[in-house]
Amino acid sequence: MTGHIGIVACSAEGAALCYRTICMEGAAVMGTHSHPEITMHTYPLHEYMKQVEHNDWEGVGALMISSVKKLAQVGADFAICPDNTIHQALDIVIRDSPIPWMHIAEEVAKEAQRKSFTCLGILGTKYLMEGPVYKVVENMGMQYMIPEKKERTEINNVIFKELVYGVFRSESRHYFNNVIKTLKEKGCDAVVLGCTEIPLLVIPEESPLPVLDSTRLLARAALKKAVQEY
Repeated sequence: MTGHIGIVACSAEGAALCYRTICMEGAAVMGTHSHPEITMHTYPLHEYMKQVEHNDWEGVGALMISSVKKLAQVGADFAICPDNTIHQALDIVIRDSPIPWMHIAEEVAKEAQRKSFTCLGILGTKYLMEGPVYKVVENMGMQYMIPEKKERTEINNVIFKELVYGVFRSESRHYFNNVIKTLKEKGCDAVVLGCTEIPLLVIPEESPLPVLDSTRLLARAALKKAVQEY
């Protein structure tokens, strides 16, 4: 038996990539066509954005708690959330969660530490880039940088007007790569793809910096936990 993974989803594309990664890579760990049991629940992204746009993290937390309670009721052993931005509410969620959580930024930071990176560029929604979620990087002895305000605005626009709808334009990929190049010039030695849709846009081989794919790193960590700890 393996652990039952509960996915508290927020936006569709990132959640789908996380789910697919666990399923597809499970076979390499567990055998042909195998993966841990997975249950996913999500409220509409609109419900989350109403709270995020008003800086109401208690409201975000309430949605996440409602989701995780549903997952626990059907047998999930632990929870993950393939959305970096709403991790800002995770401390609120953990207080009332019936099951343990894994933290996406912690998994990214562990991988960065394993690869001896020292300064990470953070890409994501403006709420993520300007928020506290990736301060865990500093707690683990590394530094991080975010793009300039104009770049943050454009990145945020691409995420909410294109990526969450499954639109991946070459022009947007080129823009992201230019932002990554600027972060490299400022001293970053890796870049965090900190919106779970960005890995569907940025191609690692084309990136000016090594990428830390938050979506797949979380999925792989959840797969490992489900197999090894249950």
